[in-house]
Amino acid sequence: MSGALLEVSDLTKHFPLSGGFLGMRSRGAVRAVDGVSFQLQPARTLALVGESGCGKTTTAKLVLRLKSPTRGTVLLEGRDVHGLTGDDVAWFRRSVQAVFQDPWSSLSPRMRVGDIVAEPLVVNGRYSKGEIKQRVAAMLERVGMQERHAELFPHEFSGGQRQRIALAMALITDPKLVVLDEPVSALDVSVQAQVMNLLRDLQDELQTSYLLITHDLATVRFVADDVAVMYLGEIVETAPAEELLDSPKHPYTQALFAAELPHHPAQRRDEVPVRGEMPSPLSPPEGCRFRTRCPHVMDVCLTKPPATRLGEAHQVACHLY
Repeated sequence: MSGALLEVSDLTKHFPLSGGFLGMRSRGAVRAVDGVSFQLQPARTLALVGESGCGKTTTAKLVLRLKSPTRGTVLLEGRDVHGLTGDDVAWFRRSVQAVFQDPWSSLSPRMRVGDIVAEPLVVNGRYSKGEIKQRVAAMLERVGMQERHAELFPHEFSGGQRQRIALAMALITDPKLVVLDEPVSALDVSVQAQVMNLLRDLQDELQTSYLLITHDLATVRFVADDVAVMYLGEIVETAPAEELLDSPKHPYTQALFAAELPHHPAQRRDEVPVRGEMPSPLSPPEGCRFRTRCPHVMDVCLTKPPATRLGEAHQVACHLY
């Protein structure tokens, strides 16, 4: 698929463990992310979903340059983000922003809202004070706040309003990509819908791409265009959101979606049994990593990692296909 804004290829992050006297003996490595590849098109939302510990947040940190990969590449508009230096780093920081799970921890309690939202512009150093004030007022209005809110402090707002402020701060530089790490999971259910509507409206208006990190399938159903399902550091299935939600192929994806609450009390779901806990990323199983919990495990699953199959849009790594 050509024309991708973000291209991630064979992205891998292993965290070495050491032990013994003075920590000089190697104890292996935690394979947090292991050969992940995906693409994100302009003005679209790709959701990375999976259980806690599957590697999706580490993947986000690698995309954001908060961690360096063990191997693999992250390309933004064809440029390797981990090879950037000098002015190219400033370009990256303008082009990629993030909104995290807890808006309270990402907003300085000692700064007024106007200064918080303006900070990326001040750091950028390309705007006058008048231009900054004007852009901040316009962005606050875009996210449903008022100009007078610029003079207040974060503690004077509700959780939903603080997440709107975090969005305003992320979008003030007109970024090409925003990484959303569980952006609504800390909010009340009624507020979640408001923030998700806001995310969709802002994307339509600004043509920004979102990389959504979440375990909440309701958020995926409402916001995402495409979905990549992660299990134990690997992507096991990728497809357009509607197709994946209606017809998941991988046994793990089927189990994940079967656990989701139905949209109507009369709706019935097939039970997809998944036994046991996720294995340790320090020593993942040989062959298929899901084989220790899969209800369809076969002999080939014990020794041979599954290749990615099916069509171009809907891909699944499973020996059943």
